[in-house]
Amino acid sequence: MNTPAPGPFTFRPLDPSPSSQPSSSRGGPISDAELVHSWVTHPKAAFWLMQDAKLQDVEREYMAIAAHPHHHAFIGLHDGEPAFLMERYDPAHVELVGLYEPLPGDVGMHFLVAPTQTPVHGFTRAVITAVMRELFADPATERVVVEPDVRNEAVHVLNAAVGFEIAERIAKPEKDAYLSFCTREQFRTARAGEAAAR
Repeated sequence: MNTPAPGPFTFRPLDPSPSSQPSSSRGGPISDAELVHSWVTHPKAAFWLMQDAKLQDVEREYMAIAAHPHHHAFIGLHDGEPAFLMERYDPAHVELVGLYEPLPGDVGMHFLVAPTQTPVHGFTRAVITAVMRELFADPATERVVVEPDVRNEAVHVLNAAVGFEIAERIAKPEKDAYLSFCTREQFRTARAGEAAAR
């Protein structure tokens, strides 16, 4: 299998507007909420903690994110087609309030790659690399913060590959997590190391 090039990846804001009818009834394009619902309820998305969510639950969740001044959701596109979900948030206001001391320039991140019947080797790593590039494209971003479930071994490997280091284990209401950080310099070093290894 070939490893995909880390692009072309693009991002657009997720539109959580509920549809009056499901796409199967109206014969039109699938809504973002329907798309994301199919992703977050897939068995491979167990750590997203929405396995039993109904479409209305997903619409409600992302309507709340859209209305939140410190939380934003995006659909990631690969070759123009929806391929992953990215959320960015301010950890001083969302997810990690009271669990660590945020620094200026800290940005929280979640990402989820769409399930597929034909996985491509290296694609998820290319996605997380694109996500990190997108976050660091904002000059105000100094450090990316993540809090993956301690049991999510696959994402720990991916995080380490792009420069994250685990700081500590923390207890969140919904999970035990590894609080991890990646500075702009750590990401740059990880990318340089990967390029040198090719």
